[in-house]
Parts: sequence; structure tokens; C-alpha cells
Amino acid sequence: MTDLKKKTILYLDCASGISGDMFAAAMLDLGADRTVLQRALDSIPAGGFRTEISRVKKQAVDCCDFKVVLDAELDNHDDDMEYLFGDHYDEDGHHHSHDHAHTHDTREHDGHGHTHAGSDHAHDHDGHSHDHTHHGDHVHRNLQDVRDILAEVDMTEPARALADKIFVILAKAEAKAHGAFVDTVHFHEVGAVDSIVDIVTAAVCFDNLGADGVYVSPLFEGSGTIRCAHGLLPIPVPAVANIMADSPLQMTIHPEVHGEFITPTGAAIAAAVSTEKKLPDTFAVKGVGLGAGKRDYARSNYLRAMLLEVPDSLAESQNAADDIVAEPIYKLETDIDDCSGEVLGYLLERLMEAGARDAHYLPVYMKKNRPAWQLQVICTEDQIREMEALIFTESTSIGIRRIRMERTALQREIRDIETPCGTARVKICRFDGTEKYYPEYESAAALARRTGRPLAEIFHMIREAAQIQ
Repeated sequence: MTDLKKKTILYLDCASGISGDMFAAAMLDLGADRTVLQRALDSIPAGGFRTEISRVKKQAVDCCDFKVVLDAELDNHDDDMEYLFGDHYDEDGHHHSHDHAHTHDTREHDGHGHTHAGSDHAHDHDGHSHDHTHHGDHVHRNLQDVRDILAEVDMTEPARALADKIFVILAKAEAKAHGAFVDTVHFHEVGAVDSIVDIVTAAVCFDNLGADGVYVSPLFEGSGTIRCAHGLLPIPVPAVANIMADSPLQMTIHPEVHGEFITPTGAAIAAAVSTEKKLPDTFAVKGVGLGAGKRDYARSNYLRAMLLEVPDSLAESQNAADDIVAEPIYKLETDIDDCSGEVLGYLLERLMEAGARDAHYLPVYMKKNRPAWQLQVICTEDQIREMEALIFTESTSIGIRRIRMERTALQREIRDIETPCGTARVKICRFDGTEKYYPEYESAAALARRTGRPLAEIFHMIREAAQIQ
């Protein structure tokens, strides 16, 4: 009997949150090639850091730990639980209020991400530490600065594209939080060297594992506030909330659990790699990777990643079914032979403004060989009354045929994206693990008029921008 072709799905179990270093560690624990990673890390044109890969215990569970160690002048407060949360955390992760003051160095980051906190566990290093001794690294970079760095990193083009996609997601979220433009905002979470190292590591290791798809579970988040350079921020922090709002990811917040479990980098990675809407019904587990978080809470703080093997035919049929919406639709139809072109054009505008799914005219010949137009309107059942009222009011029709039809349609979403010429709207349809991009005409035409560039060129530019955002 011929063996079925297999498809590999990466399952990210985010029941304890997700951060950049947790994801990187989980990918390494699953078997990502450390030599390939080392080559990429060695080529990052930024200094002031070294990396360590070790084993730690989280709630007595053995996990891989990936740590970016910053030089003193670049260090932040990600490992200071008292600073971050304003409480004293005991070794069991419980917090207790305190009334004594703390004085902290002023070199902290801007509070929209805290991905690289130090671990309290002893490290048994495996010889894969990485040290950059050159300095002068500046913390606040914009998106183009980061892209210039990525261009010099020794990594595959798919890995580079993924890293860029993660940074774009972060940039959009931070720009929205700061009320700035994506290409001009300067902020720590995208520009800091530890975030760059985490995201390069995540992209290189993910690409190296070669999964065919990714399912991300609902992301677990705690509650309360977290301290930043500008004061206290609510959890989830603004960048995380913005990423969740701009993606199909699901999140669950537990008010009784205090602490930040989702960092902006972690949320951006999850949004960038997610492709599957549900877990396969049947699969074989081919690998388990556990990536340790750096904070100690009463609740476990590690990311579990599992490589699942699914028969390709099963995965494809399930993905295709998830991407398709089957729903009833109605077609309203009438023949008109005594209306002017101006009236018919106005009616079509009114129908589309009222929310018709589609409306168009077909040339027909009526009795006595009179040239005429057949109006067809596609709408949902709840729109029928309004559509018929418009047809009777704005045309000479005295009768409308109504046909119930079954319709199969692809899931779609409308998204605003940033392009070199400005913001544009694009319709995104998904089918069988692939995405199709359809620029909205009005926004594309507006960019073409403003810039003087050909419309076809604007369409191509919008599609390219949509693929990385």
C-alpha cells in the first residue's frame, strides 16, 4: 500500500504566554540547527550582546532557555520583578505589597515590551555562547534601520522575509500606540539589540525546522500593571493589544493571575507565523520543545511547541474547509426597457451604497424585440426588502423575480497596509494555506493620482506590501 504524504504542523501551546526568547528556545529544543543559528548571530552588525543556550527548570519541568545578555550600558529592567510590577515577588511567584522606595537606573526601555528578563536559575551552558565585544550600539532605531541590519545577516531569504514581517507587525503596533507613522517611529521594542537578536533567532530557527503550517492556541495573559519609563501601563500593554486587534489570534485574560505573559515580540511572532485555524483532528506528535520564560510566577512560564505530522490529504481538506463559507444568498432580477442610462446608473450606485453584495446589468431583448437591460442584484435575505424598495423607487420596474441560491465563498478580510506611497486598503482571501491579495480600487486610484504613478504599478506595490504585513 502506498504511504500517504505527510504534512508537518507546528503547534504553539501558549497557555503560559509567549515571548521572543520563549519562542526561540522552543524552536531550539525542537531541534533547530544551532550551527545555522550561530552563523546568523555572528553576522548581526550590532554589538553589546552575547547569547546563552542552557537548560533550566520551570515548575520542575526541564526547558530550554535562550538568553540575550546585554552589556551594562544597554541593559534594561526586564529581570527586575519589583521594578516591573511594583510588588515584591517571593520564590513561589506570589506578590506582596511593600512600602520601601527603590532607585533604578534611568536607562530602561519605553515599556512596550519586556522580552528578555534574566532567569533566577543556574545555567549549565553548552558551549554555544556568543559574544560581541564591539560597542556603540544605539537603542532607538526605526524600521528602516532594522531592515538595513537584516540585509547583512547571514540567513535564508524566507527567514529574512519572516523577520521583516515580524518587525513590520511590531512597528505598526508601536506606531499606533505612540500616534506616529510606521516608517518614522523610533522605539525600543523594535530597535533594541536584544529584540533584534530574538527575532533573528526566531526567524532562523523557525525556517530551519521547515514546518508546513502553524496553529497558535489562544494566548494566555495575566492582569495588573507593569512599569515602564513613562509610568505604569495596563496589561496587556498597548502594543500587544494592538497586535491582537490587527490579527485573527485569540487571547484569554485571567484577572486573578497577576503579571505579563505576552510580550509584543511574542505576539508579533505568533501573528506572523500563524496559518491554521484549528488543530488537525488526527495527528502524530513528532517532537516537543519547551522554551523557558525569564519570570517566575505561581503559574508556569514556558512555551510548549509541538511538531505534528498529519496526512497531507487530511490537512488540505481541513484547511480548505476552514477557508470556505457556505451560505444562502438571494438574486433579485428584473427586466427594464423604458429607463434612461442616467437613471439606471444612479440605481446601481444606490444599491451598492445600501450594501448589495453585487449588482449589474445584462443586455437582453424583450417582447417585440425591444433592447432592454436585466438588473441582477445579489444580497442576503435580510436585505431583500430594502433592495426591492430601491428598485421600485428608482426605476420603472413593476416586478422582481427572487431566487434563493447556495453560495460558496472564501473567507476574506479588509486590511489597511502601509506602502511607500501611503496607506492603502487590500482585500485578503485565504484558501488551503495560501493568501491572495486584492487591492481595493478606490484607495489604489487615490495613490496613483497623488503620486502620478501608473495604476498597475500601484496595484503591484500594494500586493508586495501586503505579503510582508
